[in-house]
Amino acid sequence: MKPWLKWTIAGLVLVLIVVGALRALATRNSQKEALAAQQEAQKTQTVIELSARDQLVVRMIDLPQVLAISGPIKAVNSAFVKARVAGELQDLSAREGDYVKAGQVIAKVEPTEYLARVRQAQQQAQAAKAQVDIARRSFDNNQSLVGQGFISNTALESSAATLAAAQANFSAAQAGADVAGKSLDDTVLRSPIAGIVSQRLAQPGERVAIDARVVEIVDLGRLEIETSVSAADSLRIKPGQIAKLGIEGSDKPLMAKVARINPTAVAGSRAILVYLAVEPGAGLRQGFFAQGTLQIGVSHTLAVPLSAVRTDKPTPYVQMLEQEKVVHREVRVGQRGELNDVAMVAVQGVPENATVLAGTVGGLRVGTLVKLTNGAK
Repeated sequence: MKPWLKWTIAGLVLVLIVVGALRALATRNSQKEALAAQQEAQKTQTVIELSARDQLVVRMIDLPQVLAISGPIKAVNSAFVKARVAGELQDLSAREGDYVKAGQVIAKVEPTEYLARVRQAQQQAQAAKAQVDIARRSFDNNQSLVGQGFISNTALESSAATLAAAQANFSAAQAGADVAGKSLDDTVLRSPIAGIVSQRLAQPGERVAIDARVVEIVDLGRLEIETSVSAADSLRIKPGQIAKLGIEGSDKPLMAKVARINPTAVAGSRAILVYLAVEPGAGLRQGFFAQGTLQIGVSHTLAVPLSAVRTDKPTPYVQMLEQEKVVHREVRVGQRGELNDVAMVAVQGVPENATVLAGTVGGLRVGTLVKLTNGAK
């Protein structure tokens, strides 16, 4: 066979092989495109069934304006019982949790030294009284002698001065006796208010100094919450406004009312202290920490439940139904509040009476078909 014929046959075979490979590759690509188109069509045609509970209507409502607050619970009336004189502490039996009455004896300071001071002051007063009696008799006698002409008026004046000095000394001695008696009375420590002992800061037999704290007493009959707010927020707070608070470990909401507003800002932070009165309840104690919201007004605005606003994109959005398909609409959120125990938020970017999906539906793709059940429209 001639060489050129061999080369011609080889070329034809190579061409046939290349053509076959290209056809096979084109067929495979066509199959992939058809499969992808079929999968996309299946996704697009996915139908989600929703009930009336899954749909929410954007409406104008009176949305309570609230301010987040927090602070400790404190007793309005509390007091430290302090030692008014120094000495050994005796008869201290009250312990934490014990109830005491106003005026009840809490403890005593060993009184021996103060009893001796009282006796000393009383005896000094008696001695001064005796000097007054002597000076008065001398003055009376001198008055008679002056009338008879036996002594001069100068001697009478000297006698009167002596009597006045004796009376002054007696008055001073009496004041010293009163001071000593007051110190003796101060050896008995009494409760200034009725309440419950919250701290015992000293022990029987311990020597205490003047103004040393012995016990702390709190009155749980009147409780309040002390909270700090910014100067701008304080302008919208008024006495009588209601707050709904919670305490850790308790499912029952705690209601409080603004009772007082401090007229002076805290140095440094420029914050304002606000005091909310709390109705005493079982289990409430001084030192509990409460947090919640204070209603400071009402605004008429478009609003949806806070759970309906999704934040898994750079900007907040809601899922809406248009022609039985899911669409996403970006919204601007505003004031938050609570209505019928449901957290609500003001929104802009959706029309009134538009239908949005509840947060319980979860995230849906744009274009997802929706089938409404239970006759919902």
